[in-house]
Amino acid sequence: MTRPRNTADLVPVSLAVLLGIAGVVVYAVLWVGHSHHWGWLYDADWSLLTPAHDVGIKHPGWVRFWDVVSVVLGPFVLRPLGLLAAVIALVMRKVRVGLLLLACAPLDGLVTTVAKDLAGRPRPATALVFAPSTAFPSGHALEAMASLLALLVFLLPMMKAQAMRVAAVAVAAVSVVTVGVARVALNVHHPSDVIAGWALGYVYFLLCLWVFRPVPIAGPKGPGRSALSRRSDPTGSKALLDPEV
Repeated sequence: MTRPRNTADLVPVSLAVLLGIAGVVVYAVLWVGHSHHWGWLYDADWSLLTPAHDVGIKHPGWVRFWDVVSVVLGPFVLRPLGLLAAVIALVMRKVRVGLLLLACAPLDGLVTTVAKDLAGRPRPATALVFAPSTAFPSGHALEAMASLLALLVFLLPMMKAQAMRVAAVAVAAVSVVTVGVARVALNVHHPSDVIAGWALGYVYFLLCLWVFRPVPIAGPKGPGRSALSRRSDPTGSKALLDPEV
């Protein structure tokens, strides 16, 4: 007999779906905003780009620092890292996780390319370093969001200590935010490009998670199961995929 669900069990699923819908809305609003030259969006973007540019012109070390951050937390590192993790997952016979990693790490560059070509937004004229292609959305933000979330799905079930899981989620979150800040600091992206990249990256990750459905790790049974499951599954992927949760 199927166990009846209670409201607490549905919270992670509902949150993931709501965040996905919010991501689509945010991306759509920013796309329309930049294509129709909304004044408030222009003002918001340049309120951050101008001071960052002024600092960069006066302090070359500022530019070098954020350029290194962009490389370390960017596609040139995350794509090979995701590919390596995918190979390891496949060797471990975690095929669905491996496919998720392939889609969200090396192959998410295709999503970036298509999204940029469709939007066609020029980069800020004040860019402090060279960057190819167009601006909207930020590929660094998109790929950091998608690939690091996929890596968490792979790594978290293998971490026994709760402190390690919390630390892994914190490192991933800080990395995603930091690379976005770096792109604005270098004036190669408008802040709205970065926010759009985060939004599209999260939506793409959720789509891949739904398509490949990695096998969730069995959680504890009994009355405390829901609370324990949420604590051991910070990404919410288990509740999203497992009909028993």
